[in-house]
Amino acid sequence: MQSSDWPLQVNESVSHADEAGEDGCCYFRVMDVEILEFVVPVENNKTLFVWNIQSLLTEAQIYDRLFGVFSSFGPLYLLKVRPNAPLQPSAFSAIVKFFSASHSSKAQRQTDGRLLFQDIPLKVRLSSKHTPHFLSESRRPLSHARCLELANHCLGFNGWTYDIITLEELSDEGEEDGAGGEEGGVRSLRFGCLLQLNFPRHGHTTRGAAVVNDSFTCTGPDVLLLKRCKLQKLVRDKALVQAFNTVLLILLENGKVMVEVKQTSDQILHEKIEGVIHVNEFDLDEDEGEDEEWDLTVS
Repeated sequence: MQSSDWPLQVNESVSHADEAGEDGCCYFRVMDVEILEFVVPVENNKTLFVWNIQSLLTEAQIYDRLFGVFSSFGPLYLLKVRPNAPLQPSAFSAIVKFFSASHSSKAQRQTDGRLLFQDIPLKVRLSSKHTPHFLSESRRPLSHARCLELANHCLGFNGWTYDIITLEELSDEGEEDGAGGEEGGVRSLRFGCLLQLNFPRHGHTTRGAAVVNDSFTCTGPDVLLLKRCKLQKLVRDKALVQAFNTVLLILLENGKVMVEVKQTSDQILHEKIEGVIHVNEFDLDEDEGEDEEWDLTVS
């Protein structure tokens, strides 16, 4: 199920006597839901363009005001402010990207044409640009920091936990014997991590695993120690990202959030062959940035 398949509809049972009816029967009503995944949002219905922003405030102050306004509707993936060309009627424009299409739609309806923090009304529109096919099909995971932001906002700080099952150095025999570890030599380190992500209120758990490699010039034991510490943190973060990538957040229209875990082929195999789990391997020099350059032109 794609997170852009919104709104969905589910049946919710009504058990209260006044809502169930005098006959005591249990009735159902239709409820709209939205499914969020821990991937970079690329859908147009999650993107707002904001313009008609005056130059009464600095760019940094405008960013703070816009963030305060739009983050009140839901967690933001992206907010960017930029100055317009000198001949433009307004001084600044901005782009706001939500994780949720319903949050984006509500924000557009309630902010368009409002004064908010300036003397003239803002203009706020949903993006009408066509999303390229290669972007609409991409399923790029969120960074570790963004995963935490989304999970904490939707589930609360006590809504999830994780347990490290194993985190260890996967060194070659030659590395364990000290080959290549002398000062000035090239040293390779490899760490692996397996952890379990828990959602105690929802009764779900899932696992994530990752392996991180790095080759570097070892100039002393202090450099080796710092590198080991850095890789241990990085491989733990990568494994947590992989675990979150199997999670679905189901937003109900009444404000409640449900959690489900995607049934992947790896999980199906895991039920049949104990110890089988998908492991993603990363090199330290891989680009971890996820912010793109956005065209702020309103179509």
